[in-house]
Parts: sequence; C-alpha cells; structure tokens
Amino acid sequence: MSDRIILKLGGSVITDKGADCTVNKSALAGIASAIAGAPPATQIVVVHGAGSCGHPEARKYQLDRGATAGHTEGIGITHDAVSSLNTAVVAALRDAGVQAVGIHPLHAGVADQGRLVAFETGHMEKMLALGMVPVIHGDVVMDLSRGACIVSGDQLVRHLAVALKCTRVGLATDVPGVLDGGRVVREITPRTVHTLQIGSSSHTDVTGGMKGKIDELLGLAAAGTESGIFSVSRLGDFLAGKDHGGTTVRGG
Repeated sequence: MSDRIILKLGGSVITDKGADCTVNKSALAGIASAIAGAPPATQIVVVHGAGSCGHPEARKYQLDRGATAGHTEGIGITHDAVSSLNTAVVAALRDAGVQAVGIHPLHAGVADQGRLVAFETGHMEKMLALGMVPVIHGDVVMDLSRGACIVSGDQLVRHLAVALKCTRVGLATDVPGVLDGGRVVREITPRTVHTLQIGSSSHTDVTGGMKGKIDELLGLAAAGTESGIFSVSRLGDFLAGKDHGGTTVRGG
C-alpha cells in the first residue's frame, strides 16, 4: 500500500512574510528537490500557506468578517494574490520533475461559519493514482452563513487528511518544531497542550499562527492521524519516514 502524505509548507518558508508577496525561490527549489527525491510509491498532497501573498489583502478587506452584496471586491483580489503563489510553487515542483498541478479551494470548497463543510476530492484521488502531486493553498471560499471566509492551509490539512485517508501529515516550518521557552516540544497531546506557552506570529496572519496549527492538528489527532511539525531543513527525513527532530502531535 502506498504511503499517502499531506505536506504543509508554511507561508513563512516559501515567502518573505515581511514583504509584499515576495516568493523565496531558493527555498522552493530546495523543497521541490526533496519532494522529487521522496521514496517511490509515495503519494504526496502539498498544501501551502499564503505567507505575504494574501494575508494583507484578507485583512484589508476584512474577509474574516465575511462578505456582503456590493462589498465583494476583496474576494477576487485576495484569491488572485494566493493563486500567484500557488503558481510559483507548482512551477518549482515541475522544474524538479514533479508532476504537480494547482487546485484552488475557491473552486472546490464550501464553508459555513468559517469552517469547511465540503471539498471535492474525487479529482485528487485520480491525480494521486496517476502519480501526480495536487498543490492546494489557503484561500477565500464561499461561506453559506457569512458570504465568504478565509480557509487556512492548516484547516485544509485537517479536512483533506481525513477525506483522502492520509497515513501521515507533516508541517514544514521555519522553526525546528513547536517551541516552549526556546526548546522544542517533542510531543503534544490534548492533555499536555494546556501546559505550553505558545506565541503567535509577529507577521500579518489572519489564520491563527502556531496556536491555530496546533488546534487543527489536535482535531486531526482525535480522528486518528498523527502529525509532525519540523524544520523545512528536515523535509527529506520526514518524507523518508525518519525522525524529523521536531514535534509530534498525537491523541490520547
């Protein structure tokens, strides 16, 4: 049976979060090379954050509050920003020989009260069977109650890991794992999470920072799937199933 992985690339890894949608091409090239070198028969779904592409636009147009008739211009502007980053990620993967294709949540997902309630995955199953790598990103989606909302890459990870029956989930970040007092927390469970002092991102982020990631991964752990949070420099270890030196989020 194939090892089916969801790999989340943090926005701070692939962009300069202090600049205006500046893509980190050298980081992307390294990531693409690691993915291209993954063990044979590994099925990989890539989900990436928005970084400096999308968060400023979402905040400017207050999409966290939704959208109403006559005030929808932020939907297209924000989607265009995150889509441009998705195009760059896909291009880097293809340059490394990975058969990647971008998928936009605005076209495939529906939310209600800020949470995904549906996301089409039939086409992704076929892509994976053909050896392709779907690349999804945090995006604006239409919301049944609010008109529109932002769905983070972390929320997508939780939803898609269950829907696609993934065996492993990994979050590649610009830090070596979840840090508490400067040290890497090797394991987080529902019983231990409340003892941690976890900071928020200092950059513009409308989706919750590290705390938001952990909340989503604890929900995923409750559904039976463990996750790892680790430095992008250890991506090759994660893909090979080795110790990544970071944090494992598990249930129980």
